Amino acid sequence: MNIPDSIQERVKKELNSFCKSLPKEPQELYEPMRYMLGLGGKNLRPSLLLLTCKMLGGKINDAIPAAIAIELFHNFTLIHDDVTDNSPLRRGKPTVYKKWNLNVALLSGDALMIKSYQELNKTPAKYLPAAFKIFNDAALKVCEGQQLDMNYETKNKVTIEDYLSMISMKTAALFSASMQMGAILAGVSKLDCKKMEIVGENLGMLFQLKDDMLDVFGESAQTGKQIGGDIIQDKKTFLLLKALESAKGKTKAELIVLIGNTEISTEEKVKRVKKIYEDLGVEEVANKQMEMYHTNAKKALSSIKTPEKEILLALTGALLERKK
Repeated sequence: MNIPDSIQERVKKELNSFCKSLPKEPQELYEPMRYMLGLGGKNLRPSLLLLTCKMLGGKINDAIPAAIAIELFHNFTLIHDDVTDNSPLRRGKPTVYKKWNLNVALLSGDALMIKSYQELNKTPAKYLPAAFKIFNDAALKVCEGQQLDMNYETKNKVTIEDYLSMISMKTAALFSASMQMGAILAGVSKLDCKKMEIVGENLGMLFQLKDDMLDVFGESAQTGKQIGGDIIQDKKTFLLLKALESAKGKTKAELIVLIGNTEISTEEKVKRVKKIYEDLGVEEVANKQMEMYHTNAKKALSSIKTPEKEILLALTGALLERKK
């Protein structure tokens, strides 16, 4: 993913330390938290926060609490998302609610969220008010975005603009907050903080669209997720909405019949919807949309004066090309 090894190793070290610090009892509360954090995720958000701070001349140690807080909060949302999405796999392993049960997943997720605030509170006092506000704003946006995502599953009329607005909350908000907090913890100007906020938002949008693509066109062995999960759940993704917008005649009629169809097997449903996507060329349209976000991120980065900027520029390209 083009993140420096020193950043990745520091994040892993701090997360391991956090897991070891958790009490042993009640086991049903804390073991799922350790399990979730040990599934080997990308740790992209905390890495972006630390990388931004370092790139802009800040002290990594000042940024560690916020970085760990972001990752804990992100994993809390994943535990709960897997419940609402009825997802059996996360990073190639059973999800928390599948491995334990629904109640354990909800409660351990709640506890992980509380722990995220405890970690954030360790931020140096002079940066804490600003970091706390950004964190809170992003956290609420994530919840709002997740609710809209669920609403859209049963809502008939959802536009591409609706969808992009939703993912700007559900996904891009934490990317944006990570890079904005990294800038604040480096003590840079408000203008540069704003630029990093824009970079993060565009990377988050790119990341989510790529996730949509990998859900349909990826390989389960690489993504660690069930292929076609969004299709099975009738999620109004960019791909589906573009297909509905582009399809005509029999193709559109077939697609509409497939949405919400429980009479055919999930394998057949995924196969047929994927074929429609391929016939309509929605993959190419999605690629162009991702390229736009890639360009926006690079443009915002271009005026940042730092010799380490090339690392972030390379990372934006890696997100565009990722396979998992």
